[in-house]
Amino acid sequence: MNRALLAAATVVLTTPFAVAGPIDNACVRSERAARAGQLCGCIQQVANMTLSTQDQRRAAAFFRDPDQAQQVRMSKSGADNAFWGRYKNFAATAEAYCAR
Repeated sequence: MNRALLAAATVVLTTPFAVAGPIDNACVRSERAARAGQLCGCIQQVANMTLSTQDQRRAAAFFRDPDQAQQVRMSKSGADNAFWGRYKNFAATAEAYCAR
């Protein structure tokens, strides 16, 4: 049974395209070089593994307005600081996972 779950997880994690989500949609629509569909799909996969749906929506806004990320990063709010910690974890994971 554990082998079956491991095999299923491997298939999900190695599938080049994830189901479209807020990060994938924002990435594909952005004017940055990261517009490659496969890369955007990979970033969405990592978002699905590391961020809640609410956090994904908030992070997706950074593609449209990068200054928002700076405002959150510099915020004194506890909620913003907690989100920024989760976002940094997501970004580092996406960079490592999607660079392959």
